[in-house]
Amino acid sequence: MIFVAMLMLVIGFTALVKGADVFVDGAAALAGKFGIPQLVIGLTIVAMGTSLPEAAVSITAGLKGNAGITVGNIVGSNILNILIILGVTALITNVTIQKSTFKYEIPYMLFITAVLLVMGATGNEINFVEGIVLWVLFIAYLIYLYFLAKKGDAGEDDNQSFAQYPLWKCGLFIVLGAVLVVAGSNFVVNGATTIARACGMSERFIGLTIVAFGTSLPELVTSVSAARKGNAGIAIGNIVGSNIFNILFVIGTVALICPVPFEGRFLIDTVIAILCGILLWIGTIRHRQLRRPCGVIMLLAYAGYFVYLLSL
Repeated sequence: MIFVAMLMLVIGFTALVKGADVFVDGAAALAGKFGIPQLVIGLTIVAMGTSLPEAAVSITAGLKGNAGITVGNIVGSNILNILIILGVTALITNVTIQKSTFKYEIPYMLFITAVLLVMGATGNEINFVEGIVLWVLFIAYLIYLYFLAKKGDAGEDDNQSFAQYPLWKCGLFIVLGAVLVVAGSNFVVNGATTIARACGMSERFIGLTIVAFGTSLPELVTSVSAARKGNAGIAIGNIVGSNIFNILFVIGTVALICPVPFEGRFLIDTVIAILCGILLWIGTIRHRQLRRPCGVIMLLAYAGYFVYLLSL
């Protein structure tokens, strides 16, 4: 049974990563055909596309009555995105931070994580009304991105090139990517739930570790690949954008479907997520770059966090 569940996890994660990749390619190419600026594509479709696995897994878990995995998946992914993904990327190369990301997006990420903390602390769940609040904050973020793109203040890294596909191929990629993401999310939720029950692990631990790592694979692959190619300038912005999307869209959407349980111990994890954002902000405040020493600190911090999880 455990072997089959682990096989389901591997198949699910593979489908999630490939599906998100194909979906982003198709959506970005389609947006390009309609003349949408690459800057807007990068800040929305690409950043949100790499968060599709988190969205699919969490929404699927909510529909199946396993919403307890949602907060663990999202908070765990956000912690992992900063400490592991940006930590590894910083070891490969110094990562420049865009002005808007430093001044607005990181503070906004910290703000909404604090909002999530307050919501969880006051009712032990994220309810329908709070889901609406998260969605309002998400719409506000999209409006901010729109005006940022119009002003052209998002930085000088708008040099991404997106593949040019015929219209039918764009549609095929979008549909195929969506199918793979949905199917993969089903495999991941079923596999993770089976393992948790068989090993006596809590949904919290599974969500914060195995599922969080698996659903963060697109961000990891994208950031490390960009760093190796010398194009890591947008890595921090994409990670911060994905973290914002995770909280506002994913948790907000699941809360509209059903109440999202927020265990008392998630308060500690959410505080850690806030501390991770502060570490990122402090680590880039002097040179406006994420450098190797800070990358090492981030990786050591995650190692300490993982040891804390094992001790529970």
